[in-house]
Amino acid sequence: MSALPFHTLLSRAERAGIYHMPFAADLALEEATESLEYPMYRVDLAKVTDKEGFLEAISKAMDFPDWFGHNWDALADCLTDLSWMGADGYVIILDHADGFAQASPTDFATALSVLQDAADTWREDGVPLWTLVGTASDGLDWLQDIE
Repeated sequence: MSALPFHTLLSRAERAGIYHMPFAADLALEEATESLEYPMYRVDLAKVTDKEGFLEAISKAMDFPDWFGHNWDALADCLTDLSWMGADGYVIILDHADGFAQASPTDFATALSVLQDAADTWREDGVPLWTLVGTASDGLDWLQDIE
């Protein structure tokens, strides 16, 4: 997919949510987020195997405020606030999610649920919050592809 279709798609809050990261789409996504002036946060989950590791990785990648409490409620609070960023839309990429999904499927599901709830909350204000999950295998084939 080229940057132009991503540009059009990413600006649509009603479509925002959690999707499988498209293969080889990094450059097009970067171009689209830059043209829309959306911040794009890459959360490296390569070494993450549990809730604590995930919360640390996402808080570091997104530069959460000092008040972040390193629990699911605090994650939800940060994701539905984002006042320290002040953008018209957001893209979060969960790179190398396979290990976390396999090592701790319940925590992985909870993380995705919190991210989806945040996307739903932002949608009410017309602000797209996208989460793209990058995997190296087909182990997460239940994720929707972004189109």
